[in-house]
Amino acid sequence: MLAVPLAFLAVFFAYPVAAVTGRGLRVDGAWQLGRAAEVVTDPDTLAVLWFTVWQAAASTALTLALALPAAYVVARLDFPGKRLLHAVVVVPFVLPTVVTGAAFLALLGRGGLLDDAWGVRLDTSVWAILLAHAFFNHAVVVRMVGGLWAQLDPRQEEAARLLGAGPFTAWRRVTLPALAPAVVASALLVFLFTFTSFGTIQILGGPRFATLEVEIYRQTAQLLDLPTAAVLTLLQLAVVTSLLAGHALVTRRTEATLALTDPARTSHRPRGAGEWGLLAGVLAVVAVLLLLPIAVLVERSLSVSGGYGLGNYRALASADGGSFLVAPWEAVGTSLRYGALATVIAVVVGGLAAAALARRRGPWLRGVDALLMLPLGTSAVTVGFGFLIALDEPPLDLRSSWVIVPLAQALVAVPFVVRTLLPVLRAIDDRLRQAAAVLGASPLRAWREVDLPLVRRGVLVAAGFAFAVSLGEFGATVFIARADAPTLPVAIARLLGRAGELNYGQAMALSTLLMALCAVTLLLLERLRPLRTAEVV
Repeated sequence: MLAVPLAFLAVFFAYPVAAVTGRGLRVDGAWQLGRAAEVVTDPDTLAVLWFTVWQAAASTALTLALALPAAYVVARLDFPGKRLLHAVVVVPFVLPTVVTGAAFLALLGRGGLLDDAWGVRLDTSVWAILLAHAFFNHAVVVRMVGGLWAQLDPRQEEAARLLGAGPFTAWRRVTLPALAPAVVASALLVFLFTFTSFGTIQILGGPRFATLEVEIYRQTAQLLDLPTAAVLTLLQLAVVTSLLAGHALVTRRTEATLALTDPARTSHRPRGAGEWGLLAGVLAVVAVLLLLPIAVLVERSLSVSGGYGLGNYRALASADGGSFLVAPWEAVGTSLRYGALATVIAVVVGGLAAAALARRRGPWLRGVDALLMLPLGTSAVTVGFGFLIALDEPPLDLRSSWVIVPLAQALVAVPFVVRTLLPVLRAIDDRLRQAAAVLGASPLRAWREVDLPLVRRGVLVAAGFAFAVSLGEFGATVFIARADAPTLPVAIARLLGRAGELNYGQAMALSTLLMALCAVTLLLLERLRPLRTAEVV
């Protein structure tokens, strides 16, 4: 089962990244290792590295603080509009980072909401970056932790209460250890996303703040200094690899077989002032942190000269012959096709990897688990350039093929599938499979009748995440998408990069369409998922 994931990772990740770094560090066939030492010890590089790690850690802590209460609300409380809340929470996650940065700049920058109301600007501080990262990654914690929380049997915590434990002690001793793998996994994903942040830092960071990803882009695209960019890429990979190794160790110590139950029986109407207050607080955070930036985008998509209207949307139906060889509107269909294929690839590759890792343990398998996460911690700029450099000769001459875009999107989506399905598969009691085998079931039938009903919802959640990631992927896609088939994020970035009120309005209109597309997809996912099956995520 690991053969396909490892081959996919080798061909579409290791090979392109090695091609880029090799070209940067080899001059006339000789390795320039002295250049690596110069870059790593440079004070400017150390300052960029420190800020990258610091802001990623702070962003992760802020995201957990804001999202864990929401995870409890969606897992254990039953209230009108719960499914709509599920979809709303995930919508920011698929927005291109450049759009997220633009939305927060409109809220927190010069002439923004805070500036107009109270004369306060946050675009010159790190708080704008941290809030934008919490906006973007809120869904990761809510979906991963909340999904597992909904399946934990509440009777275990109730039993601890009967034995004299207080509410907090019962939660700390019983529920928190069971949630630990999901919390650690979601925190890792948030850290990786913020560690490699690019578009948000570019817009909100200004000249004062730069991450390794931003510096790699500057050295590659602006200064054409491939040796320095290659060293920074390797430095980023080294930090991420160390982080993943630590994560594998922590995960191994916190894994456990869990008592799972039907999620329909774990939720209840809010009881008491505490739960009603928590629900109100979570809804307030969602309104301010998630809905307000979205509302700004919608308002600006409808803003035209002299008032409001649909002029920006109508303009999307025509090509300008410059940056767009086709009408920007066609990016919607292109993104759907690419996203669907990328989702299939990611679910197959990630599902096989998760199944293999769940059934066997060992140091080398933990290493494979870490390798599967590396695409999230690698510069998207490096991956994009790597595809162009490495995949240009038979039998892998894909530069002129549209398939190259879904492959790049799937590369980023596979870690989400693995992280979503792995806790699900590892939580299944192996005695269920053994009982099926004793009763005469073949391995295939045991998987179909034991594993599949328990992981069906996890597969749907993984597919939803993969589709959302594919729709919003920008860093690598911008280098390989063809001019006659741009995806939504690429089309939005092109419009944002052009002067003029109409171009900006069209960018906001496409962003609104992307949000609406994601919301509809996630609402359908909520309706399609089975509600009477004992599942995990």
